[in-house]
Amino acid sequence: MHISGRIDNALQQKRYGHDIGLSAVFRQPKADHSHCHLLHGYSLAFTFTFACRELDEKNWVVDFGGLKQLKNWLEDSFDHKVVVDSADPKIDILYMLEQQGLAELTVMEGVGAEKFAQHAYDFADNLVYEMTGGRCWCVKVEVAEHGSNSAIYEA
Repeated sequence: MHISGRIDNALQQKRYGHDIGLSAVFRQPKADHSHCHLLHGYSLAFTFTFACRELDEKNWVVDFGGLKQLKNWLEDSFDHKVVVDSADPKIDILYMLEQQGLAELTVMEGVGAEKFAQHAYDFADNLVYEMTGGRCWCVKVEVAEHGSNSAIYEA
């Protein structure tokens, strides 16, 4: 029986699935041993896990309605974007595509599902921490390229 009313950690998940169309193109410039060095794309899916030690007055971990900034960041970063590693040796060519109106670039430090999960984690953790006055935090983010491949970032 739980007497104190205190919880150790309450968890909650928010998913932005393949169906919302976060269609991103990227390449792994150092993957010269595989086809992943070529431009290729996926409709990415993101699953965020949030936690708190104390629920809010509505008995929620995070108010899903307050996550509009998170969805906007995902769309701005990945929706119909070419996501480029800032260290890509071919970045000038990719910038030329953007200048010609053939692509919109998002430049990040590192690309791929693992790095996308880390970047999304950093954004979401700061967002919910500020939204809740430090009451909540992000536990992990999973990014799925498709049903068979995903990566998880957990701090």
